Amino acid sequence: MRSSAVVSGVLFLVLLVLVAVGWSPLLSLDRSVAEALHRDAVARPGVTGFNRFLSDWVWDPWTMRALAAVTVGLLWWRRERRAALWVAGTSLVSVGLQQGLKSLVGRERPQWPDPVDSAQFAAFPSGHAMTAMVTCGLILWVLALHWREEWRGWGVLACAAVVSVLGVGWTRVYLGVHWASDVLGGWLLGWCCVAVAVLTYRWSERNGGTGGEGRGRPDETSPAPGAAGRRMGDTR
Repeated sequence: MRSSAVVSGVLFLVLLVLVAVGWSPLLSLDRSVAEALHRDAVARPGVTGFNRFLSDWVWDPWTMRALAAVTVGLLWWRRERRAALWVAGTSLVSVGLQQGLKSLVGRERPQWPDPVDSAQFAAFPSGHAMTAMVTCGLILWVLALHWREEWRGWGVLACAAVVSVLGVGWTRVYLGVHWASDVLGGWLLGWCCVAVAVLTYRWSERNGGTGGEGRGRPDETSPAPGAAGRRMGDTR
């Protein structure tokens, strides 16, 4: 996970620099992809409407934040206070990073004489792509720690998360409100946030211990052998 955090962070920084300085090959590639997809979006209003529904409702950042809030609530209810705070904190930090970078870079969105959708604020990085990556990554992490070895639906949910992350990126470029590199930047920074969150959580568990973290009364007996790995601190 450490190497994953480093690689995604470095790749994001490289992409950030290329976008900020306006590297011609990247801008040219972005323009080519955007123009090709925009022509298709204009020609197929039915497909465009479906993509707008997915982008504005199913994979909207507020939908993703609602899922993160539900996850935090469930963790708190299960007395997994440390994990709940980590999910909430990572989600909030990612929003701050996203908005701060948008303001810092100030990249303009694609402009069309015949737009099929609209969006506000700066383009880089894509908020939809980054929020989906952070939320889906954190939810899969929580589920993996609790139920990965015993829950048969794990594979289905993992596939749904991957489809959501990739799908929302596709819709933003197809609808002409983001450049492809905006989406890539959102994915890279989002995954870096998730990886750092997992690493710091593990560090806090090792150094802070698991006792007194809402895991039950001090006189509770140890869990049954079959329950091993079901608590957040039991699986690394």
